[in-house]
Amino acid sequence: MTKLVLASASPRRQQLLAQIKVTPDSIQPADIDETPLAREGPRVYAERLGVEKAAAVHQAGQYTIAGDTVVALGRRILPKAETDEEVRDCLTLISGRAHHVKTSVCVMGPAGEMAKRLSNTRVVVKRLSSAEIDAYIESGEGIGKAGGYAIQGLFGAYIRQISGSYTGVMGLPVYETAQLLNGLGYRL
Repeated sequence: MTKLVLASASPRRQQLLAQIKVTPDSIQPADIDETPLAREGPRVYAERLGVEKAAAVHQAGQYTIAGDTVVALGRRILPKAETDEEVRDCLTLISGRAHHVKTSVCVMGPAGEMAKRLSNTRVVVKRLSSAEIDAYIESGEGIGKAGGYAIQGLFGAYIRQISGSYTGVMGLPVYETAQLLNGLGYRL
């Protein structure tokens, strides 16, 4: 079997791949600049980062999987929250509103062929009270997460509705990933 590399250190992406019985032979996080370009919209940004991450670690003769998750409120790209204040800012923005989670997945095959998809999921969050935001911040779950939350954790209690891919919101759309791998000859 040809070697498969995951260009991400995300434990969630490893867990999601395990759901479809895919275990990477190697974890090689891509070290790229993730700064959005001037006037770059959320969709283009997510797609670009997925491709750049895959290309940064790909080597001939292997399969490479990469992806990126972007939480967007209209054309505004919410950050990967690194502080409690960033979590608070993100949650305040999405409270009582719908937003979109755009997750790209890019697979490169042994000969350098590339296939990519974008999962776009609409997420509706209930109106959050100050106490709910404070409690979520206290949990620490939002740190390091796009948009300041993890749908698979405590924040799931605040999600009124999703339309799209639950696994895409988690960080890797499983259906799309399986289709791309199969399309490039990787047998699940």
